[in-house]
Amino acid sequence: MASRRLSSLLTRSVSVSSTTASSLFSLGRNSNCGRGISRFSTAATLEQPITPPVQVKHTQLLINGEFVDAVSGRTFPTLDPRTGEVIAHVAEGDAEDINRAVAAARKAFDEGPWPKMTAYERSRIILRAADLIEKHNDEIAALETWDNGKPYEQSVKGEIPMLARFMRYYGGWADKIHGLTVPADGPYHVQTLHEPIGVAGQIIPWNFPLLMYAWKVGPALACGNAVVMKTAEQTPLSALYVSELFHEAGLPPGVLNMVSGFGPTAGAALASHMDVEKIAFTGSTGTGKIISELASKSNLKKVTLELGGKSPFIVCEDADVDQAVEIAHFALFFNQGQCCCAGSRTFVHESIHDEFVEKARARALKRVVGDPFKAGVEQGPQIDQDQFEKILGYIKSGIDSGATLEAGGERFGDRGYFIKPTVFSNVQDDMKIAREEIFGPVQTILKFKNLDEVIKRANDSPYGLGAGVFTKNLGTANTLMRALRVGTIWINCYDVFDAAIPFGGYKMSGNGREKGIYSLQNYLQVKAVVSPVENAAWL
Repeated sequence: MASRRLSSLLTRSVSVSSTTASSLFSLGRNSNCGRGISRFSTAATLEQPITPPVQVKHTQLLINGEFVDAVSGRTFPTLDPRTGEVIAHVAEGDAEDINRAVAAARKAFDEGPWPKMTAYERSRIILRAADLIEKHNDEIAALETWDNGKPYEQSVKGEIPMLARFMRYYGGWADKIHGLTVPADGPYHVQTLHEPIGVAGQIIPWNFPLLMYAWKVGPALACGNAVVMKTAEQTPLSALYVSELFHEAGLPPGVLNMVSGFGPTAGAALASHMDVEKIAFTGSTGTGKIISELASKSNLKKVTLELGGKSPFIVCEDADVDQAVEIAHFALFFNQGQCCCAGSRTFVHESIHDEFVEKARARALKRVVGDPFKAGVEQGPQIDQDQFEKILGYIKSGIDSGATLEAGGERFGDRGYFIKPTVFSNVQDDMKIAREEIFGPVQTILKFKNLDEVIKRANDSPYGLGAGVFTKNLGTANTLMRALRVGTIWINCYDVFDAAIPFGGYKMSGNGREKGIYSLQNYLQVKAVVSPVENAAWL
């Protein structure tokens, strides 16, 4: 039941009811929705920003169970992307603060009660934290939306309930992690022990701060590790709030440490620290390469990377066009397009291409942009000025390279970092907008003739994170699911992020898997223990 509930909150598939869709994200399905609307207009207007229903509670670093200032005393501003105004000044951690946090984690792991607790006791603490997250759902959601810009309805009805679900999932795993008894060729008793890896460093991005927090903190704690996490400098607030709830639930000091700061200082110090045995990173492929290099040059720490993508969304000739348009729209525009697995290359069969383009344009024009705290808003602002300018640069590149601008193509309003939902048709494979990760509300539509062609073109990318396939033909689905070189394929749906479903990429989209049983492997060492058996009754 939990799986179905979560899927209804954060996914689109042919089985999602229009009632559920409209009540959660106001996603229309009317193929005529663009009639009477100017070619490049977008629904809604910006008004006076709504005051968020939450107060900023924590702005310091969390080290050894206490909120403390950075050693340097420096702070940095975290901004409201609706306006560009300062929400709060947050402690700016650097290498010295990473050293303090790692020392606390090291002591908590080597000398503290956490790894020596029974697995059941650890499970109960994680489950209590999930209960507290659920209790404070609305405040956490408001903080996430304020700092990030995503729609409040998305946060309060989807992401924060999913955060609690992930913690319950991993709390359930804590007392079910065990080794094996292994038969050997001789009179020996052989067993394997699955042991916590020690101190885990974790670096999370700004697009889904708390979901990425859950994907990393959950399995690390379930396996008995201590954690030092660096949050994204754009979105430090919600992780501090939730981490306090873990301590309220009974987590011992030093087990979960939070350092806000910047990549070249705090992030680099964490990735290269000699007392950190594992590093997990979600972010850009370029930064992932740096993380890998720092990890290898220091102590060859174990590395898990979830990186960029340029995911194909393939609409076959037998598709129901209206449904395909709606799911392709969701696959790209969800979370302001700031999603690593966004379906950012929409391949449409030539027989339905023109109809699809017209309806995709109409759907984009209907998309409601505005204050994310306002009910019914589907799209808030981009995260910051840098991302805002980067996206507009890609839009200009698409126009200059000859793609047809069907909708959007410019900023929305005169303040904050809002961009109109943008659709390009007549996109060619060698265009910059078809090759590089835009990470914004820009849909690119490409035409294809047959399966062999689209498989080759879809795989012609350095990335391999996700893909979408829309078809009624089981044989076509089976062909594509095996041919596409990606970590996740959604068939007639997209962005199904259940706690048990593994997630990760091929090629330059990273290595390792997060979520599900596979994620536990990232935070465990396997030890073989061999002892002789005398006068064995059996072997």
